[in-house]
Amino acid sequence: MDIKNAQLTVDKWIKEHGVRYFNELTNMAQLTEEVGEVARIIARRYGEQSEKESDRNKDLGEELADVVFVVFCLANQTGIDLQKAFDKKLDFKTNRDHDRHHNNKKLK
Repeated sequence: MDIKNAQLTVDKWIKEHGVRYFNELTNMAQLTEEVGEVARIIARRYGEQSEKESDRNKDLGEELADVVFVVFCLANQTGIDLQKAFDKKLDFKTNRDHDRHHNNKKLK
């Protein structure tokens, strides 16, 4: 599924199951919470913090999907076409970073 269709799918889900979108500030708080959950898993599973028993069964993929879902919600309710924005950003980064990363001695 491309970004545009995923964004439309989230909008349809909200209208059928979610009653309405939470307001933008609530969704921003929710996004922060979800990113925190991703950070917790990464810090404990891949970083130097010890992983608690209660965190061992947490699914990083599900937590990342939660982040994406809330991002789609924010885009929908603010009128952003994420497919268009993503394509534009990828073009920009491709032009800006191609030589930059190839010439970065730290990445060799």
